[in-house]
Amino acid sequence: MAEAFGRAADHYDQAAAFQRRVGHHLLEQLPAVCRAGSKALDLGCGTGYFTEQLLARGYQVCAADLSVQMLAKAEQRCGARARYLEADAEALPLADNQFDVAFSSLALQWCDDLATPLKELKRVVRPGGVIAFTTLVDGSLYELAKAWEEVDARQHVNQFLSQKDINLALAQVGWAADLLDFLPITMHYQTAVELMKDLKGIGATHLHQARKSGLAGRQTIRAVERAYDAFRDSSGQLPATYQVCFGVITND
Repeated sequence: MAEAFGRAADHYDQAAAFQRRVGHHLLEQLPAVCRAGSKALDLGCGTGYFTEQLLARGYQVCAADLSVQMLAKAEQRCGARARYLEADAEALPLADNQFDVAFSSLALQWCDDLATPLKELKRVVRPGGVIAFTTLVDGSLYELAKAWEEVDARQHVNQFLSQKDINLALAQVGWAADLLDFLPITMHYQTAVELMKDLKGIGATHLHQARKSGLAGRQTIRAVERAYDAFRDSSGQLPATYQVCFGVITND
């Protein structure tokens, strides 16, 4: 995964409209201004866009990511105002109880077991601190998945955890399921190719399941476009619907 996101680092921001929309919705659920000296962890910081947002709110921020290329972009954006840490969300090289806030938007879905990074966030955030995260849910990009099903039998869209699986992971950490909100968020495109370019641009073309090598030819892409066209809405655009889990939890 680090390699996929590292390759996307240079052009990530141009393709990250959805990520920013989700992250801003999560950020709105945190106080607009923090107490002096408050410390925040931005886990899966990417190019540092939300690191910068947290800095603007007055936090002392540790920007953490699995990709050194992403961290380099974050440092270009935020400079010496933040500290930077190459880190695996499932095994954070951080001491217990050192952050007032942990913010992690659209990073945890790439972990093998959601309960593991949630336990790590619980560990590094002080009692009474806040853990704010988002993750993708099963059913995301169903329009694209359905279009590809008309073309071939291979898997072209990631399958994410179900609401039940996410609630189970939350229970393993000792948190209640009613602390979560599940919301659909729809982006719009003129063509299916535009959507697929955005997915490639953010490094999200990785599939957990093995797939055959080889690039889809023009004929295949035209077939996908024709199949996706069945979803075109009254405005003439193609919807791309993501199912998103939002969690804002006070650490106990």
